[in-house]
Amino acid sequence: MGREKVKVTSSNTGKKRVAAYCRVSTEKEDQLMSLQAQKEFFEEYAAKNSFELVALYADEGISGTKLKNRREFNRMMGDAQRGYFECVYVKDVSRLARNVVDFLQSIRMLKSLNIDCRFVTANMSSNDGELTLTILAAVAQEESANLSKRVKFGKKRNAQKGRVPNLVYGYNKAIGEYFNLTINEVEAKVVKRIFNYYVYQGHGANKIAQLLNKEGLLTKRRCRWSQQAISTILTNPLYIGKVINGKESVKDFLTGERVKNHPSEHFIVDKPELTIVDDEVFSKAQALLAERTENFRLTKKRQSNKYCFSTLIQCGDCGYSFRRTYRKYIKEYIRWCCSGRNANGVDFCSNHTIIDEQELLEAIKSYLGSLVSSQDKLLKQTIAEFRKQYKPEEHEISETFILVELARLKKAKSKQTEMFEVDAITIEELKERTAELNASIAKYENELSTIRGSTSVLSQIDELVRKYCGSIQAVLAANIIDNAMLRKVIEKIVVTVEGEVQVYLKLFSDLEMIHAVAI
Repeated sequence: MGREKVKVTSSNTGKKRVAAYCRVSTEKEDQLMSLQAQKEFFEEYAAKNSFELVALYADEGISGTKLKNRREFNRMMGDAQRGYFECVYVKDVSRLARNVVDFLQSIRMLKSLNIDCRFVTANMSSNDGELTLTILAAVAQEESANLSKRVKFGKKRNAQKGRVPNLVYGYNKAIGEYFNLTINEVEAKVVKRIFNYYVYQGHGANKIAQLLNKEGLLTKRRCRWSQQAISTILTNPLYIGKVINGKESVKDFLTGERVKNHPSEHFIVDKPELTIVDDEVFSKAQALLAERTENFRLTKKRQSNKYCFSTLIQCGDCGYSFRRTYRKYIKEYIRWCCSGRNANGVDFCSNHTIIDEQELLEAIKSYLGSLVSSQDKLLKQTIAEFRKQYKPEEHEISETFILVELARLKKAKSKQTEMFEVDAITIEELKERTAELNASIAKYENELSTIRGSTSVLSQIDELVRKYCGSIQAVLAANIIDNAMLRKVIEKIVVTVEGEVQVYLKLFSDLEMIHAVAI
């Protein structure tokens, strides 16, 4: 802020004690030169008219549509109440305010203090009456509104072209460049590590921040890493080569209130050259984020990977995670029991099952080993599970019926497109009329793919099984099995009241991703 110290003087000089107010709306060099010119103008003006300039208030880079953040303006109004000056000089009406309401309130407050407000360019005073000044203020407000519209239009055009952010970790941006970034190879490696930590090693955002801070790594703004900074990276689609603009817009230029836009109003531009993380890893990260957010909402418990079975074992009765208990008497015992029952008592949960950690590990290793030893059998089971999960809703539905429905739906969509091409309907009407058609077409095409057992889907399942078996081999070969390793192969372990241990494979939950691709 440009701030000049207020000089409180006595009236011994006999000169009229005046103040001057200046403002520019941006901090660009040409605007700051304008601000300096305004200051020099008032110093010369005061000397020429034998005034005593007791204070010069100057706001830099501040909008004239609202008073809240104009510190120098608010300081001037405070000094007016203290009687520091008799008159305020402003070069023109728009410098005082571009909001009619704020303008009128300001000059009325000054008048109530017997302080005149004079506008040099218009050669007018607040004592000359409000009508003309109000008209001038309204003109200034309308100019601001038109400027806001032009800025919005420019931003929309840039958004459609794919304007990139100024400062984002993993990329460099040249000065004066609006639409291009270059990958920062050093930072890109850290980004890949962050996703790997989160997706494959089971670390939460806070834990990842701690690991990076321990290494002395800093963010793009040269700050320490935080949970929020990690979460921002994990959710940024720029890392898969998608530039998204138009997520928010200004609802009212006078208040500056911003609102979130519907995803349909976002501008998405694909820039594959900016890809740092592949789509599969990014999708897994989003699924994990959603799952952990929902789990925390329901249980108020955060993800943990401290021990091998942390938050992996769930109680089949109350739904709480099993907790680890350690005891050493003659020999060491590490066991797991329901945390809900442990914390809230037997009336809360009837599951009294206690699991020995070593016994469970051995049983899981034996089970996983049987899966790897018969990979062809596992592949058949996975294909069967896929068809079971994503079979058509109606069991009797036939391939012939689906083909007939697809032909009907595509014909209906084609008619809507033809109506748009001859200007019978608008693009908005076209989108509205074809949205349900597109959804139905996608549904039937997926059902057809499932019935036929398409080659592409089967090859994806085969690749998924091979990767999964590789993860199992890593678990079986490890001397110490940690939480991150188990999470690659196990979705969850449910322990029933009867003591039955049910293992849910990560393989089958990953089928959802193949289902999404098939659609």
